[in-house]
Amino acid sequence: MVKAMAGDALAISFNASKAYHVRIAERPGETLALDDLATLKAQCEQVVRVCLSGEMLDYGLFAAEGDAWSRSVITLVTRRVDGQPVAFNAMPILDVKHSGTNERVLHLGLVMVDPGERSSGLSWILYGLTCFALFLRKRMRPLWVSSVTQVPAVVGMVAETFSNVYPAQEPTRQTFAHRHLAHQIMQRHRHAFGVGEEAGFDLDRQIITNAYTGGSDNLKKTFDVAAKHRKDSYNAYCEAELDYARGDDVLQIGAIDVAAGQRFLSRSVPKSALPQLIVQALAVLTGAMLAPVIQWLDTSTSFGRLRSSP
Repeated sequence: MVKAMAGDALAISFNASKAYHVRIAERPGETLALDDLATLKAQCEQVVRVCLSGEMLDYGLFAAEGDAWSRSVITLVTRRVDGQPVAFNAMPILDVKHSGTNERVLHLGLVMVDPGERSSGLSWILYGLTCFALFLRKRMRPLWVSSVTQVPAVVGMVAETFSNVYPAQEPTRQTFAHRHLAHQIMQRHRHAFGVGEEAGFDLDRQIITNAYTGGSDNLKKTFDVAAKHRKDSYNAYCEAELDYARGDDVLQIGAIDVAAGQRFLSRSVPKSALPQLIVQALAVLTGAMLAPVIQWLDTSTSFGRLRSSP
């Protein structure tokens, strides 16, 4: 089991169970050695080809310019028995303005799981683990998250995992913060989730119309094929609000806070994985707490009037 902070970037590697190993790399395009980065890219591409019957995507991580590797957090799951990659999540970090300050939204991004592993209980790793780790690294201050999908199971998972989610989380209503963040994401970050400029956007409902035209064409589904949630209310919401023939998506915006972190630990994480996760969480939180102290004590760094003269 290995855990580290690469500079100020999250870097975690540990065994999540007897079957799977997890690696989280923040901004790997900037923080990893070239050979290590090449291996990570090849592993993610392998998962995509298995999921899409040999085809590849051409947006996000797999766009021609390739700079998404420097502004994303990658979570990779491999089998311990043979080291083969079976799933990954690529979470773009979206720069936004909120309350007059620079903020970051963590976009839940592209999730790909080998069809043979889809019933293996990996959702807690691919959707919640990275968000939880970044929340701890932020010293447990709320972290905005976003998700673009047409899959009812994912819509319900986001609504039940995070706090203050709009739309599809009752009784949450759209606030100015939801509207403002949604507007910025659609204005500045469509490329991060493969939505073309010709796609429309209903800001009131946060529905993207004709969404599958910017590189994500291979991911378009019909309602019948899309995975359903165990609660029919989310399935009914998607069927009523999204035009699957046209290719609509819902843009959900919420936050991970203390309440969401508690829900993640109590509802999503398997009991067998809790000891390993607690060790990792303590390491990340300790690093987040100690880093400012170490920086303050470093006399080679100038803090102007904030530091008295030696």
